[in-house]
Amino acid sequence: MSHDVLNPTPEYLAFWRERHVCTLTTPRPDGTPHVVPVGVTYDPEAGLARVISNRHSKKVRNVLAAQDAQGVQGGGARVAVCQMAGRRWATLEGRAVIRTDEASVADAVARYAERYGRTPSPNPDRVVMEITLDRAMGRA
Repeated sequence: MSHDVLNPTPEYLAFWRERHVCTLTTPRPDGTPHVVPVGVTYDPEAGLARVISNRHSKKVRNVLAAQDAQGVQGGGARVAVCQMAGRRWATLEGRAVIRTDEASVADAVARYAERYGRTPSPNPDRVVMEITLDRAMGRA
């Protein structure tokens, strides 16, 4: 079932506010999918999903490689985040870029802490993957 990224149903949004481990799929440079577990926050008002990570992780390197190949103006890497619980599931898709500025990282960490109920340990290598969403689907 398709959802409006900027105006999700209350049930869909509530599902994205529950505490769930998600998956992130990024494209490797050879085009094959790289799928890893992550924490995700969804901001429908801005049309964004965010994933915090270490700047040296494979997922970040995959997005940076696509970003370098296309340029930020090209929209970054095409990625998907997904979560499921029993028969409920939700997927968000869009273009990801890596943000390293302190304000973006701090905002993403605060959103993560709100959703997951814990503040991550300080990490000077932390970055945020910011996904500009263009597709939402699921059954919540």
